[in-house]
Amino acid sequence: MRIRIRACFGGVAAGLTTVLLASTASAAPAPGTPGVGDPYYPGDGNGGYDVTHYDIRLSYQPDVDGLSGTTTILATAETELSSFNLDFALDIDSVRVNNRPAQVERDASDPTEVVVTPAVPLAEGSPMTVVVRYADTPSQVTVDGRTAWKLTDTGALAVDEPHIAEWWFPSNDHPTDKATYDVSVEVPDDIVALSNGVLSSRSKVREGWTRWNWRSTQPQATYLTFLAVGDYDVRASTAPNGMPVVNAYDTGLGSIRPAAEASVERTPEVVEFLEEVFGPYPFEAQGGVVTNGLGFALENQTRSVYDARFFSQGTNMSVVVHENAHQWFGDSVSLERWSDIWLNEGFATYAEYLWSEHIGEGTADELAQYLYDSIPADHEFWQVLPGDPGADDQFHSAVYDRGALAVHALRTTVGDEVFFELLRTWLEEKRDSHGTIDEFVALAEELSGTQLDELFEEWLFTKGKPEAAPGGEAARTTSSGPVAEPKSYAEIAFTHELLAAHH
Repeated sequence: MRIRIRACFGGVAAGLTTVLLASTASAAPAPGTPGVGDPYYPGDGNGGYDVTHYDIRLSYQPDVDGLSGTTTILATAETELSSFNLDFALDIDSVRVNNRPAQVERDASDPTEVVVTPAVPLAEGSPMTVVVRYADTPSQVTVDGRTAWKLTDTGALAVDEPHIAEWWFPSNDHPTDKATYDVSVEVPDDIVALSNGVLSSRSKVREGWTRWNWRSTQPQATYLTFLAVGDYDVRASTAPNGMPVVNAYDTGLGSIRPAAEASVERTPEVVEFLEEVFGPYPFEAQGGVVTNGLGFALENQTRSVYDARFFSQGTNMSVVVHENAHQWFGDSVSLERWSDIWLNEGFATYAEYLWSEHIGEGTADELAQYLYDSIPADHEFWQVLPGDPGADDQFHSAVYDRGALAVHALRTTVGDEVFFELLRTWLEEKRDSHGTIDEFVALAEELSGTQLDELFEEWLFTKGKPEAAPGGEAARTTSSGPVAEPKSYAEIAFTHELLAAHH
């Protein structure tokens, strides 16, 4: 609106004009925050912008562990920015913002915080194209005394939780800022480069080198974006529903290979079962990678990665069910803060119980009761709180196992009809987003018409062994004695031992 002030007001008019201009002018651009305020990892993520897409184009030389290339980040400024941060630990050659060279500095107190000052401040709502060129030896880069980049006999693995992106691409590294991805990696002809989503193309780019191009079309968290380079047998197929399936097996698996294949090749069957429980599979591809040298398993979006040891005792469907259940609980619906980890691990573990019911190797009630009876009240297991375990105990066995007992206690309290409606409603409403335990509890109370604070407080937030078994008093008093060990229990326990050992 134009405001006209008559000249006859003299000095008063001039003063009023100054006030009006000052009141309508926007605040000066400010730096984006170096973290999103996660209570466990305050430096994770960055404030002031939202990423929509990462285009990661790299070359990897396994003989010297040399990684080089460019990551292009498409984002939107959420406020006026004089500068912003990226989470990244490798050496940077240059950064350009909207095609202009930008100033780059590292935070002296945190080597993963890269402060980027564009040549021109960014307006609120404006698009950002950030191009980062870099080259380094990832295995030689440490953060807090460790590297998450893992060398193998034939290549390397960029697979870890909660942090891995810092060792191979610059990012806004927190699960609340998801994006789509193109991952293109050039490697020697005799090895392969595996990542998430669909293999859009593979081509020979120069003598002795092949480029692998992967595309993820659904929103994906940074820690769920992976790279596996090495000597793998790649098996591509099509699931009964027409979805592409890509599985890969380290050629050095030896005698473990048949058990690994007999487990991972059943991924489409597992997905079909989980769809009956959770609702439609949320992504565009399925599969798994079995490797040496990882030490754990991780639910990378569309393509989980498993250490070979999970199959050292034979087929292991528990770990395949667990990691694929994360495609819903953890990948499609991510945690809002890392203290909400129960929403990932408690439900992925409970999916193993449901699979056991499905194949007739022990009901969820039998598994929950047996576990509850097996752990003495004075065991330290009962001192870890699944609802807020702390960063040091984030992947403690109690988060998995007591977390699953909490899920079963909820099921027996609200009944099967409400329980399974709750799971499907939560996953549908939060798809491609993130959630908190408080939000889940609120939805559970809404759908059940029952006040559930006491149940969740006892199972998730109170130290000590709950007095009532997860199946309720009825389950305890009607039993003629201790529940016999369900057939599936040993496999589940072995799986969880390996899952927790890494952390």
